[in-house]
Amino acid sequence: MAQTDNKKFFENLTGAGKAIAVLTSGGDAQGMNAAVRAVVRMGIYVGAKVYFVHEGYQGMVDGGDNIKEATWESVSSMLQMGGTVIGSARCKDFRTHEGRLKAAHNLVQRGITNLCVIGGDGSLTGANIFREEWSGLLAELVQQGLIDEEAAQKYSALHIVGMVGSIDNDFCGTDMTIGTDSALHRIIEVVDAIMTTAQSHQRTFVLEVMGRHCGYLALVSALACGADWVLIPEMPPEDGWEEKMCQKLSATRSRGSRLNIIIVAEGAIDRNNKAITSEHVKNLVVQRLGFDTRVTILGHVQRGGTPSAFDRLLASRMGVEAVLVLLETTANCVVSLCGNQSVQLPLMECVQMTQEVQKAMDEKRFEEAVRLRGRCVSYVLFVTCGVAIGVSDFNVAVLNVGAPAAGMNAAVRSAVRVGISEGHKMFAVNDGFEGFSKGQIREIKWADVGGWTGQGGSLLGTKRTLPAKHIDKIAEQMRKYNINALLVIGGFEALECLLQLCEARSSYEEFCIPLCMLPATISNNVPGTDLSIGADTALDAIVETCDHIKQSASGTKHRVFIIETMGGYCGYLASVGGLAAGADAAYIFEEPFDIRDLQSNVEHLTEKMKTSIQRGLVLRNENSNENYTTDFIYQLYSEEGKGVFDCRKNVLGHMQQGGAPSPFDRNFGTKIAAKAMQWITKKLNESYRKGRVFANTEDSACLLGMRRRAMVFQPVVQLKDKTDFVHRIPKEQWWLKLRPLMKILAKYKTSYDVSDSGQLEHVVLNRPKESEAMAAI
Repeated sequence: MAQTDNKKFFENLTGAGKAIAVLTSGGDAQGMNAAVRAVVRMGIYVGAKVYFVHEGYQGMVDGGDNIKEATWESVSSMLQMGGTVIGSARCKDFRTHEGRLKAAHNLVQRGITNLCVIGGDGSLTGANIFREEWSGLLAELVQQGLIDEEAAQKYSALHIVGMVGSIDNDFCGTDMTIGTDSALHRIIEVVDAIMTTAQSHQRTFVLEVMGRHCGYLALVSALACGADWVLIPEMPPEDGWEEKMCQKLSATRSRGSRLNIIIVAEGAIDRNNKAITSEHVKNLVVQRLGFDTRVTILGHVQRGGTPSAFDRLLASRMGVEAVLVLLETTANCVVSLCGNQSVQLPLMECVQMTQEVQKAMDEKRFEEAVRLRGRCVSYVLFVTCGVAIGVSDFNVAVLNVGAPAAGMNAAVRSAVRVGISEGHKMFAVNDGFEGFSKGQIREIKWADVGGWTGQGGSLLGTKRTLPAKHIDKIAEQMRKYNINALLVIGGFEALECLLQLCEARSSYEEFCIPLCMLPATISNNVPGTDLSIGADTALDAIVETCDHIKQSASGTKHRVFIIETMGGYCGYLASVGGLAAGADAAYIFEEPFDIRDLQSNVEHLTEKMKTSIQRGLVLRNENSNENYTTDFIYQLYSEEGKGVFDCRKNVLGHMQQGGAPSPFDRNFGTKIAAKAMQWITKKLNESYRKGRVFANTEDSACLLGMRRRAMVFQPVVQLKDKTDFVHRIPKEQWWLKLRPLMKILAKYKTSYDVSDSGQLEHVVLNRPKESEAMAAI
């Protein structure tokens, strides 16, 4: 009962009498429209008036038709659009006192005292100045006779919530900014395409990506495509870097590679703050190595295109959170993402730390700049650039288990290379534990995993076979190859495999070694982690297909689409995919439904079709209900919707499991595999006794997963009580809390627990110390 009493529901909050304005400012970023849509619909849902401010701060200064009241229907079909539909502009007028006075007058005329600003640090700094001057501006307006004292009293305080929209991911206080993931998609699409032509002609390509002051795009794209060299502004190369780079490129070619990829951030500099241009890098390679070299400058293509599933989800969550902040508090904050959790941070603390980064770079305090950037940058540098080769006598085997998932190969590559860097001898096992029992084991070297990051599926091969039935043969192979540690990358079956190996320890000493599992499954149904490798790629496939399906009805009025997704009994893909695609409903096993729910949804869609919104989208998880099948729901909707709308159905099938991995999955797989290998090294050193490894404690067999804000190692035996083995899902799933958002944004009446909503924190508390930069990942 105590837990129930602590819950706080958003339906007890009201926006009646409040007016919220939403604007986008600065450079555009994919996902801004999703954020605008979420603010508008959540604001209207709670009874507030919501206004668009067109053309950013310029529209606020100019007033008139630039500030328009938004309706529910005015944001339909915005979710999948890139850029910003309400426009953005650089505004010199707003930088002046006179301009801000005009803006204040335009807002007060409409009773607007709540401002949602989607932009970068410059836009948010401008908003903060506006807020600080607000009372003075109103006093001036009273003095000039433009407003009366009553209005000045009624609208005496301006409340601001910021959401960071920037493809550069250059804002301190959030792990990801809106638009970054989509920009990475554009970059990786180009790099993957360029690699094919580079390989054909044995060329070196120098790619210049955006990032005048921040190297995040360059770093992560270099990691995601396995680039040979990367140059970023925060960490200029040491003197003599030209020779080292050429040696690296030459060594790569000597190992049999037919291409080289160098990624340069547009703001890359050397230790003397002198620019390093892509053309300069090209000339170096041509003059010193004689390689056929080309330069590709990606430019504004990185800002274009439709937003990725990740950006749609991030923007939708942040937009809803922003409205909740305005309903509950008078805080002046930025809504941010930390790990997998939303947090609220004081606006100016974030801006000041962002500005400190540039100051540190200007003063050549580059290590400080990297530290201020946060936990991602220094770690990615470690994985991308490599470390000194260590020395050990340990043999570590890596294998894939269960269904293939995009990103598995990136994880294997990272594990192999980090393991070799740690000094271990790495062994690859083909076809999971079935291949293990047959001796399909071989040593795998550094060059063997070249080019693996962009490959979908499982290059090692994977099977669902559990080890129990082959335990004798597997133990024999462990002895034969003297395997001292095991890294298992896979889905729910991988968890079952580790549990079986733990049980076998009492009979087989060979399994008394460090055992580590990395979750990799599109279903995202592994207990102990919020996210699994492969799920993001599957969501992208679902969302892209839903976009195409909805577009196919652009010339057809009143049509509802029923889409079946994969996931077994886990409704993650249907629920989160539905939120990202703008679905009206998503049927899942975890939330039982009956014929009355189906009828209610049909009635809701019937009402919807009477407005200008003429398309509906319903998702169904494949095992949501054995009786209410996709065919049944399709036939029911078709019959009940006669005369109002017609229906179409689509079963997405295994297309969700295929394709090249998304940048997120490549990056996520690389990072957690590297962290797993560090853990394995630590455990091997701790448990090495008298010429052998002996690890038989609970914490020597762990799953590494993302839990809320951090990567956490959890003993697999402790996960047994948290698992529904019959339906192969965790007993508690975080994403179920997102389901009300989909219903709210589709205009269903629902209950939404906001007690777990982000609380105001201080950004200074989130600064990682240099010694903790690695541990934080």
